[in-house]
Amino acid sequence: MNTYKITVNGVAYDVTVEGTGATAAAAPAPAAAPAPAAAPAGAAGAVRVEAQVAGKIWKIVASVGQALKAGDNIVILESMKMEIPVVAPQDGTLAAINVSEGTPVEVGDLIATMN
Repeated sequence: MNTYKITVNGVAYDVTVEGTGATAAAAPAPAAAPAPAAAPAGAAGAVRVEAQVAGKIWKIVASVGQALKAGDNIVILESMKMEIPVVAPQDGTLAAINVSEGTPVEVGDLIATMN
């Protein structure tokens, strides 16, 4: 599990990226249409992207199967009257988006899975 600190509009947030399988997340920064089938549990290299603040999904900006670079936006959360991007923690392919627009999320909720 890797923890990063991001700052959005002057507010610092801790972002935790949890690797599952043989390969853990290795990235320099933080984490959707209706939820498609998620990546198989325990799939080698699967990386969970979790909510680090409570709020609701305001906008989905990436799509399943899309190649992402570390730092690319996946979804935008609305929290405390701010738009907070949840970004790809590493280069990879978006395997699943587990939320839809308007979905309320709590800290630690699974937003997406990457390979």
